[in-house]
Amino acid sequence: MAELKANRMFNNNKFKLGFFAANCSGGMAVTKLEERWDNSWENNLKMAQLADAAGLEFLLPIARWIGYGGETNFHGNVLETTTWAAALLAATRHISVFSTVHTSFNHPVVVAKQLATMDQIGQGRAGLNVVCGWNRPEYEALGGDLPYDHVSRYAYGQEWFDVIRKLWQEEQPFDWKGNYFNLKDTYSLPHPLRKDVPIFNAAGSGEGRAFAVRNADFLFTSAISLARSEQEIIQLKQQAAAVSRRNPLNILTFSYVVCRPTRAEAEEYHHYYSQQHADWKAVDNIIRLMFENAESFPKDQLQLIRDRFSAGHGGFPLVGTPDDVADGIEQLYRAGFSGSTLAFVNYAEDFPYFRDEVLPRLEARGLREPFTPDQAQISGAAA
Repeated sequence: MAELKANRMFNNNKFKLGFFAANCSGGMAVTKLEERWDNSWENNLKMAQLADAAGLEFLLPIARWIGYGGETNFHGNVLETTTWAAALLAATRHISVFSTVHTSFNHPVVVAKQLATMDQIGQGRAGLNVVCGWNRPEYEALGGDLPYDHVSRYAYGQEWFDVIRKLWQEEQPFDWKGNYFNLKDTYSLPHPLRKDVPIFNAAGSGEGRAFAVRNADFLFTSAISLARSEQEIIQLKQQAAAVSRRNPLNILTFSYVVCRPTRAEAEEYHHYYSQQHADWKAVDNIIRLMFENAESFPKDQLQLIRDRFSAGHGGFPLVGTPDDVADGIEQLYRAGFSGSTLAFVNYAEDFPYFRDEVLPRLEARGLREPFTPDQAQISGAAA
């Protein structure tokens, strides 16, 4: 049997960090700059190994099938998430790597087998990000209109996830007769090495958050106003306390980083790529589609944060000196967040400065522990 490694999502760091959207062209920056992120396999491998060696907790891809247009066709070139994750698990040693899976486009028996295979490859480091769907052009590209209303999509997603959990628990074939799946003598071996594969879910609507509270270990929500986020996190944790859960609910958010030796340098580059050279047509396409179909961001806030979409797809801005960026991360922690994704204009080129300057500051503030690879080999309590 393969050695079971600790899944870093269950470590003791108070504030967890990971890269987001590096499998997509442009990453999270909707910019026309030539140096914007090239999502080639070679660049993704370099990015993943940098994050792994630095002790980050996770790598999280976006599952995208149709780009957002504009001059750059933002997210028009995307590496598929499960094959991407499996390959990166084979090429790293410590970091948790997630596959992002749309429930409507992927059969649960297939996904259960894929994730178990990933977990074998990574020796217990696989993760699953469940997406119940919202992007109408992607549904149309795969052969139809949105098949379910918002409430029904989450009902479908719940049964989809229940099937996967049962497949990961049962040794013998079983039948399943539900509202959406009718399965006979189904099973999935091997199981994941880890009994509780970490589950991500992003949610903004009532139905979405109820789904995440029931099923996810880590719920993603936007940090538009920290005062607003603080109240939302209190409410979410109260909801989680009222249901039967395997692990405590942790709340994560999305951030983008522009870190330079001086604040003036950071702000100048931030303005340069996200305002002077933004792909505004792509930005407006994203906002229009989210307003029409998604619940990830409060609709009364979408136009107000248009600039954030050009800079980092609506993420929380971490812009300034290493101290400024560390201050912003500490503010997120004080608001109740347990971690955040990170995105850069160019992950491989920009991250080393963050690694060398910001991570030590977070350790000094008690938000993270120094990364020691030997300790990373020890199986965690969640095994």
